[in-house]
Amino acid sequence: MAAPVTTKTTELGDSRVRVEVEVPSEALEQQLKSAAAELGREMRVPGFRSGKVPAEVVLRQVGREAVMDEAVRRGLPGWYEEAVSDAGITTVGDPDLDLTDLPDKGSPLAFTIEVGVVPPAELGDYKGLEVGRRDSQVDPQEVQGELERMRDSLASLETVERAAGKGDFVVMDYTGSIGGEEFEGGAGRGQVVELGSGRLVPGFEEQLEGASAGDDREVSLTFPEDYPAENLAGQDASFAVEIKEVKEKKLPELDDDFAVEAGGYDSLDELRTEVEQRIGEADERSIEGEFREAAVDAAVAGARVEIPHELVHAKAHEMWHRTSRRFAAQGIDPARYLEMTGKTEEELVTESEPEAELALKREAVLAAIVAAENIEVSDEEVSEAMRAAAGPDASEKQIKRAMKRARAQGADEALRDDIAMRKAVDLLVESAKPIPADQAAAREKLWTPERAEAPERGSEQIWTPGS
Repeated sequence: MAAPVTTKTTELGDSRVRVEVEVPSEALEQQLKSAAAELGREMRVPGFRSGKVPAEVVLRQVGREAVMDEAVRRGLPGWYEEAVSDAGITTVGDPDLDLTDLPDKGSPLAFTIEVGVVPPAELGDYKGLEVGRRDSQVDPQEVQGELERMRDSLASLETVERAAGKGDFVVMDYTGSIGGEEFEGGAGRGQVVELGSGRLVPGFEEQLEGASAGDDREVSLTFPEDYPAENLAGQDASFAVEIKEVKEKKLPELDDDFAVEAGGYDSLDELRTEVEQRIGEADERSIEGEFREAAVDAAVAGARVEIPHELVHAKAHEMWHRTSRRFAAQGIDPARYLEMTGKTEEELVTESEPEAELALKREAVLAAIVAAENIEVSDEEVSEAMRAAAGPDASEKQIKRAMKRARAQGADEALRDDIAMRKAVDLLVESAKPIPADQAAAREKLWTPERAEAPERGSEQIWTPGS
């Protein structure tokens, strides 16, 4: 295994640090050979089978400097994670990375990182804190709403001999044209659509209301400017529609027979009890999550953490980038989301600064508790967390490979820190004293002389002696 990177950290003030990093020559050479082998799989060299060009041949053909450039590009993310772990810092925002010239053979690689870090927290009391916890109450209307959704899922469609209205379904054939010419994807046969569902292009469903089986309708509309098919966006189109059938949704009766069909329950009362229990269990999980968060925030309220605005803004940007990546993974264009909100990225980032500041304070306080309590994380705990993340279908071989890759990239240390933070939250929760949620909310409006700053004139906060 290659020797680890070495680091030297310098405080720059305003919660920023400079980390000087040195990657040993052995690790660099290992990455160089890996990059050469990868390039060799893509090269064609006379005398060697395709994809089987040895690393030394690649180095001669491409040149050591070019391969080294590729090796450094591939290795930097892992070396960065290793350096952050070795320096023992929790970074915030994007780093400024300065890379020196590529080293000669046998020499180490040197680069520096300047980045924001979570500032240290000065802890106050954090054990035995009184924390609000609400009681679980299942709303009968929520139970009834779930039963209605189950009814809807088991509804049937029955043909009716009348005109279609909103909420009805029509079976139709249609052919679309633009400027008198049919367009690709504009025709369909036997399509079933619910009037009022908004599934079709705006204006289409409304023009079918009042139609009966056997009717022909001419539907005229304009495709939206942001329509996914760019060749249709903003275009005026007409559709020749033939109504084949009109169908009405029929909901099953909410009775014992429905309970049997919905899940094999003996009676409606049994089904209702099951739904109520399921909703209650979900609410209990929410309450537990809220209580854990409130316990952390109670510790934050008693601590002192100074966070520069620049760091808060960087954290807010980091949160937006994480959100935009999640949007993209779900098939949602982040730019489209911004357009829908009518705000710029910078406006959204600025709005999220209070949330970002609280997130930083939580991190700082939990890190301080980890240090104060000497909380440690075993290798077995890291392994178990990676197994859980891999999922039940992952083989032991896949898990070991993932663990090896994580260690090589320094990601296991980030996971270790995350587990330590969770253990710190566990400590807060186990020692916390639950009080009624309304009592905790009332306390939030109280101000005492011990608080660092008095409330602004006209605020709702009051001070009561002895509180």
